[in-house]
Amino acid sequence: MPTFRYSAFNQKGADVSGTLDAASESEARIHLKQKGLYAKEIAPAQEGGGKGLMKSRVSVPDLSLATRRLATLLGSAVPVYEAVATLWEQEAPGELKRVLGRVRDRLAEGQGLAQSLAAEPAVFSDSYVGMVAAGEASGALEVVLERLAGFQEDQAEVRSRVTTALAYPILMVFVGTGVMLFLLAFVVPKIVTVFQESKATLPFITVALIKISTMVRKGWWALLLAAAGFVALWKNLSRHEELLKKRDRLLLKLPLLGTLWQRLILSRFAKVLGLLLASGVPIIKAMEITGEAVVNREYKGFLAEAREALIQGGSLSAALKSSPLFPPLLVHMTAVGEKSGELDRMLIKAGEAFEKEFNASVTRSMALLEPLLVLAMGLCVGVVVLAVLLPIFQLNQLVK
Repeated sequence: MPTFRYSAFNQKGADVSGTLDAASESEARIHLKQKGLYAKEIAPAQEGGGKGLMKSRVSVPDLSLATRRLATLLGSAVPVYEAVATLWEQEAPGELKRVLGRVRDRLAEGQGLAQSLAAEPAVFSDSYVGMVAAGEASGALEVVLERLAGFQEDQAEVRSRVTTALAYPILMVFVGTGVMLFLLAFVVPKIVTVFQESKATLPFITVALIKISTMVRKGWWALLLAAAGFVALWKNLSRHEELLKKRDRLLLKLPLLGTLWQRLILSRFAKVLGLLLASGVPIIKAMEITGEAVVNREYKGFLAEAREALIQGGSLSAALKSSPLFPPLLVHMTAVGEKSGELDRMLIKAGEAFEKEFNASVTRSMALLEPLLVLAMGLCVGVVVLAVLLPIFQLNQLVK
């Protein structure tokens, strides 16, 4: 039976939100009326939180802060329902407040915290829910939430570092593209008119510049159509799983970006798996959740195979050693962790090491990329200037 999300008023005029199962939207309205609720909005649950259908509008820093606050409240012996209700009351109006309201309503209905969070897959990932479930089962929920908050803060820091590093190069690309389009569309045509009136033989570079300028001025609509067609084609190809696998495989083989991407994936894999194991999640289930958390399909496929090997009695280090996707450092630390019984701690250490390598590589790459972009912009403008000056020099020689 379909599940619907609703937002309604109760008999006292207070806002109420939650989910209910009904055959149709009209039947859901009838159920709400029977409960004394007056519906403001009803929508299928998958539209608001279906996995893969809608991205979360809750930022990672906001979620990590809420997680840490929840851990603090639970550590102070506050019951789960009261802790979530307190978070809901203190949260500013927005998507996170609505999500916490729905989680609070499910807790009031008798569901557990992990089950309540699992109904919001657009906000709470499988790894998040799995760790919370393990924390509930082990009685160490506040400790697990503290670990989750720390992990989310680390992820937010990595994302912020990458965004900051890419801001200047992206700005340079946009500015450089804008300058070139302005020169080709407005400046070059006025200068080229003089050369065409002289009927002199123009250098190849000048002829090429004139043709490009004409295409930009008269064929801009064709360029826009081509760009739209490329975007539509890309979206269509993105629906084919086999093509996506080839794309992910290609990304790992790129000269510089491939190494950066691999270190980021390895860091996430090791830290997520380590945190799941440290929270008491069985390794088979932890491998399944980690496979969903890793975004690259090449790694996803191998982790599914490694999970099958573990089910058959193999070791994690032996499974990782059989693939070139995992470097010897990670394999060695995994083997040491298995022998010493501290696999979770060794995986977290490995994840932190790969994260440091990623941060250092990003810093070095951006330090090299910025002067290269400036040089590329200078070369583009220099080509335009050269294409304009060469005919002028020829005209001067003819006059002499």
